Order: sequence, then structure tokens, then C-alpha cells
Amino acid sequence: MKSSVPVTTSRVAGFTSTATVLRAAAVGTINDLKLWLVRVAVGHLLALLLVVVGAGYVLQADDSPVVPKAASRTIEYAPAPFETARDREYFVSHRAVVPFGRATLEVPILMYHYIRVPPSPRTDIVGYNLSVSPQVFNAQMDWLAAHGYHPITFNDIRRYWERVAPLPSKPVIITLDDGYLDLYTTAFPILLSHAFTAVAYIVSGFVGEKGYVTAGEVLQLDRYGIEIAAHTVNHADLASSPAPWLTYQLVASRRWLEQLVGHPVIDMAYPSGKYNQQVVLGVGRAGYYSATTEQYGIFHSQADRYVWTRVRVAGGEPLNLFISNLGTSMPTVTITSITAQPPDRVAMLLPN
Repeated sequence: MKSSVPVTTSRVAGFTSTATVLRAAAVGTINDLKLWLVRVAVGHLLALLLVVVGAGYVLQADDSPVVPKAASRTIEYAPAPFETARDREYFVSHRAVVPFGRATLEVPILMYHYIRVPPSPRTDIVGYNLSVSPQVFNAQMDWLAAHGYHPITFNDIRRYWERVAPLPSKPVIITLDDGYLDLYTTAFPILLSHAFTAVAYIVSGFVGEKGYVTAGEVLQLDRYGIEIAAHTVNHADLASSPAPWLTYQLVASRRWLEQLVGHPVIDMAYPSGKYNQQVVLGVGRAGYYSATTEQYGIFHSQADRYVWTRVRVAGGEPLNLFISNLGTSMPTVTITSITAQPPDRVAMLLPN
């Protein structure tokens, strides 16, 4: 127990102080103090242990940022469109086209007759001038393809002016007159190998005759995309024909060809390029849309569509003359399209 008694210190005389004196009876108090010290030490040890355990947990925990639930849903569903896209390929194509709005078109209309080995000019000068050898014809088609020319038909001209479809860049029309057999046996395979279309002027009364195409061959040309056009019944001189004969030549040839191919035939060419004002009026009354001559020119409009000019390709013509006769090209613009199918050049060029 604790007691306070007066004690005189020897260091400072005259001063007295009260001090706490532990007597033998205070042993229990000392034990209580020791127990308290032990409890404090144990408490500190437990606190230290908790700190160590907590630090270990923090070090082992994932320190990546917590993703909100909304973000998790976005990541989960975002790949869905790409999974669908992997099942299909998309194709981007760029095409240069002649834009709408031109009243006059610069389109060379090439004029061929025979695609065959030319006869000797000494013995058959007319046949020589009308004949282009298969090798030369193929080389000309090669040059057109290599330099970006796109063969079209008169159907494409109409679609342009009706604002249905623009023309491709560097359009050119390949016409073959009279319907000779080599149209099918020689010219057609070369056109096919280049994915080119053309216009075949067929003399209806000569179909099936020796040296000319058959009705079945005309039908095959039409089904491929070669435009079948009229060239009268028997290659008549329309400029010197009386009115009844003129009407017969224009109407009967058109009707026969339409019955064969099963659709309208509305373009024609004047045999030997011969025509006059009476013939032009007769062509319009017979229901044709256009008629071509054998005069040179590359400019065409709707107003002069019954006297459209052409570019003759003569036998023995050098390539540089062929190129220069094509004239200049019309300005173009570029359009871009995205499709699920690869672009088909033949399908783009051939009429629907």
C-alpha cells in the first residue's frame, strides 16, 4: 500500500518534501504493473501482426483498374459485327465515269466489215480496204484495253441521256457491218477474250446464206451482249429507193430481227453510207432511234442521231493511224462503290 511520511533530505538543509515509499506490503502492486506491461506488449504485437497481414493482402491483390459493368458489356458485344463480317468479303471499286450533263458526246464509233486475212490489193482493192486481219484486230483490241478504253453500245448512250447511268471513261463503240461469217468465227472470240461488247449491223435477208452468220449465231451474239442492229433486208441503196421499197427495207429488217432476238431493235446503219433527207425521215417513221453513216467524226448529239458519223478502220491501217483517229477523250469524275461481290467488268459494260 502507498503512504506518505515527512522525510528530511540531507542535500538541501531546511527543506522537507513528501515522497512515496514502497513498503514490503506493496509487492502486489508491482505484479500489477508487470501484467500491464505484458498486455501493452501483446497489444503492440497483435497490431504489428495485423499490419503485416494487411500488407501481404494488398501486395497479392490485382492492381489493375476496376472496369465498370457498363464497360464490360460494351467489350462483350462489340465483336459481334466483326464476327458477321468475317463471313463476307466486301469489295471497294473506283470507276472513272463521264458525268451527266453533256449534250454532245465525244465517242468514236469504229467501223469494221471483214475480220479476215485481207485479199491482195492488186486483185481486190475493195475487199482489201474492207478487211482487217485477225492479228491486227486483236492488236487494236489489246491497245484499247491497255489504254483504258471501254467499249459500249448505243443502249449505253441512251441510258446516259436518260440519266440512268453515266458512261465509263474513254467510251468507244465497235461496229461490225453486214453480218459476215467471220463476225462470229473470228471477231467474236477476240471480243470475248477482251470482255468487250460491240454492235453488229445485220442484213436480215443474208442471215443463213453462204459466208454470213446463221440465225442461231446471231442469237448467241445477242445473248452475250453484242447489240444486234439493222442493216436493211438486202443491203439496199436507200438513197435511190422509192418510198415503198425504202419503207420495206427499214421495217421488214427490223421486224425480222426483233422476232429473232425477242426485244426491240432500234438502231441501224445506212448500207454503203448512202442516205438523203427522205431516207432520214423514213428511218424516224420506222421507229429507229439512231442511224450511222460512213462519214468521219466522233461528236454525237441527240439532235443528229440519224446521221451519226463513224471512224472507218481500213485494211492495212497502221496502229498509229488507228490511235490518232480515236480523237480526244471526255473529262471524267471518279465514283467509289462498296459491294459484297467483286466487280464484274463485263456486267458493268453490257446492257441490263
